[in-house]
Amino acid sequence: MKHGTRERYHSLMGRSLFDPGRAVGAEPIEPVRPGTPAPSAEAGRAQAESAPLTVGQASELINRALEGGLPATIRVVGQVSNLKANNHWYFSLKDEQAVLLCVVWATSVRRIRFKPKDGDEVVVTGHVSHYAQQGRTQMYVEAMQPVGAGALDLKFRALCDELRELGFFADERKKSLPMFPRKVAVITSATGAALADVVKTSAQRCKAVGLVVVDVRVQGDGAAEEIARAIRWVDRKREKLGVDVILVTRGGGAIEDLWAFNERVVADAVFACRLPVIAAIGHESDTTVIELVADVRASTPTQAAMRVIPSAQELCKQIEYLVRRMGVRVEGLLGRKRETVRNVRAELGHRVAQMLGRSRSRLERAMRRLSDSQPRAQIARRHARVAMLVDRLGRAMPRSLE
Repeated sequence: MKHGTRERYHSLMGRSLFDPGRAVGAEPIEPVRPGTPAPSAEAGRAQAESAPLTVGQASELINRALEGGLPATIRVVGQVSNLKANNHWYFSLKDEQAVLLCVVWATSVRRIRFKPKDGDEVVVTGHVSHYAQQGRTQMYVEAMQPVGAGALDLKFRALCDELRELGFFADERKKSLPMFPRKVAVITSATGAALADVVKTSAQRCKAVGLVVVDVRVQGDGAAEEIARAIRWVDRKREKLGVDVILVTRGGGAIEDLWAFNERVVADAVFACRLPVIAAIGHESDTTVIELVADVRASTPTQAAMRVIPSAQELCKQIEYLVRRMGVRVEGLLGRKRETVRNVRAELGHRVAQMLGRSRSRLERAMRRLSDSQPRAQIARRHARVAMLVDRLGRAMPRSLE
């Protein structure tokens, strides 16, 4: 068990742990036969010298001493060791001073809501008795609770199970981060190293993206409620602030230090937030509830800033690439348009020539018809016909007179 655990637990419980030296009946046990009153010390020593006890009688004496000298139920804090967990659980409970053998029968196992492992600190509740068949004094455990990190881990898992059932972790409800946010609201401690990392990374990547720092406590009593209020406030004032995304972060620490980010009130605030939320809490190996509910999780504050703030250098490279690509596409488009114009011009010229040819033919025909229809032409034709008829009549008359 970690140093100082017994002392911390004593103060939490408001009382000292069981001390065999202070228990009722802790005086030297005098040998007495079952069913007889306890004799004086001298009489007992004389009796022990003259009439030794059987092993069974000694075991019974030990058991009676334990039952008479200990409360019916005791609570003990210690570290689990050598656990054998099958139908029944067998293990040792130890600290720096001693080891206590323990057993949990299957009926009690079913009532314990977690399965311990070697090294876990737990508080066990039960009674102590002497197992005569194997000569062991052991504690029969009826209830068990984890201590410290173990208790927090159990609470963390229970909340995760509840939130998963409610859809808080569902991927389909999570929002995408904006490609180029106007401002990023950073909810963290204004004096913490996490904020310094975010500010430094932001300045290196893109100074055009503004930061709105919302100072909150990130551990201790009331920290969870303060973080939740900050998330709701930024979401409510998002238009006025010009904020497009929220970054919630803090540096590393023990699970107790990070616990504010495992509270239900924080999970509810993130779940209801209309702005996308990115969370980076603790070290890369740490996992908190807010990170599971958030739209995006980052392993460190620096990585979170890199995820949400675009790189100006990369943007310039991308713009240059897009300009080159646009130039190529525009040049290709102009080439195709030029070819189209040439084709249209050639086709138009051909059609115009055809139209002119047809129009010229129609004009010539019309002019001929017009020329033929003029009176002078008709008179000339008739004069020519009269002349022809006169000539024919002149040739015909001599023949008829003969």
